[in-house]
Amino acid sequence: MTAPFAADTGFTFADPFAIGLLFVGVAVFAAVGALSHQHERAFSASLIYLVLGAAAAAVIAASGVGWVDPVQDAELIDHLTEIAVVIALFSAGLKLDRPLTRSAWGSTARLLLVAMPVTIGLVALLGSQLLGLSAAAALLLGAILAPTDPVLAGDIGVGPPGHEDEHEPNFALTSEAGLNDGLAFPFVLLAIFLAAETGAGWVGEWLLADVLYAVAGGVAIGAAVGLAAAWSVKRLRDRDLLAPAFDGYHALATVLVIYGLAEVAGTYGFLAAFAGGIAFRRYEHDHEVNARVHEGAELTEKLLELSVILLFGSLLTLTGLGLPGWEGWLLAALVIVAVRPLACVVALAGSRVEHPSEKTFVAWFGVRGVGSLFYLAAAVQAGVLDRDERDLLVWTTIACVLLSIVVHGISAGPFMRRVITPRQQAADRREHEDVDSVIRRPAARSGSSRAR
Repeated sequence: MTAPFAADTGFTFADPFAIGLLFVGVAVFAAVGALSHQHERAFSASLIYLVLGAAAAAVIAASGVGWVDPVQDAELIDHLTEIAVVIALFSAGLKLDRPLTRSAWGSTARLLLVAMPVTIGLVALLGSQLLGLSAAAALLLGAILAPTDPVLAGDIGVGPPGHEDEHEPNFALTSEAGLNDGLAFPFVLLAIFLAAETGAGWVGEWLLADVLYAVAGGVAIGAAVGLAAAWSVKRLRDRDLLAPAFDGYHALATVLVIYGLAEVAGTYGFLAAFAGGIAFRRYEHDHEVNARVHEGAELTEKLLELSVILLFGSLLTLTGLGLPGWEGWLLAALVIVAVRPLACVVALAGSRVEHPSEKTFVAWFGVRGVGSLFYLAAAVQAGVLDRDERDLLVWTTIACVLLSIVVHGISAGPFMRRVITPRQQAADRREHEDVDSVIRRPAARSGSSRAR
């Protein structure tokens, strides 16, 4: 709208681009405020982003402006969520200091080998019975909703590199989120093959190429490039060829190289990114260098989280949210309050996650988020479902992610403060008391011998 006192080519009011810049500025201010208290309120940031995105959706609908559509613009959503997940996975790998032994990663293995397949199966069953989906579409929905999201679950995982303690429930969530996004991909492809192919001739190819080769190849590429990147950074730093001020950029460069190579080789880039982060951390144990590399990855991750959740919120429409019906919303609720907890209870029986409150923590915070949106966009682009099933799948997934952000966003802070943090502090005190007793015992014995 041109100002009444301006020439025809003068300043205009309510320019859409200027309004967009204003909105982004407000969103960044909100993000800074939310992230300043992320340790006390782990999910407050994503919850605020969602509210801002929903407000933008209302303005977009009222103004009649053409906007991003979850079906028509699936490729855009695919790439944006893809980058966000990859950065989050590399960052998660950088945090983990635990040795790579079977006993140390036992809880992770249980969540991956038991909880994830159980979740996929139960969601597929609900999709077929509640929503009337075909077998392929139901399996696709299960694979989309099974992974714990590494982007939104990052704040309740383990601390940054060099953090003194990796408490079992936090480690279990971080490592699970780091691996199950990549390991859900074979199930997504299996569902797509079921929908698109006839006969069973493709099963062998799926097993060899999409399971064995893609999984092993992704891990191998990620580990090799992560080690090479850490080696090169250390050598160049020792020769004063790299300035410490730019350490944070190594994370972005490394993960993009890892992911690009893994995808070019036809392997799973998500697994490669996580393996690369772990390998980088294993080679370079200097806390100061790792901390700066991790800070660079984490800053990029937070900016991408802001972008994705704002975009997600802006996609919401009353028409779309009504498409799943009460059956779809019931399924979304059951995934969060029943399916994930039940799968974890079965998986963690007899594991190192011993206390009931810790098991509840891991079971409850199986967050559905950016990773699910990525798989959803990939499924839409595959074009193997008819329009009705596709739209039902899209908006049921969106309903589940929306519900997860809200429910977990409200419950994370209180749960951490009242249950997990006190138990961790008590465990730390017991550990320090045990160490002190071991240190004092020899002194007492030597004193008594002198007395004799």
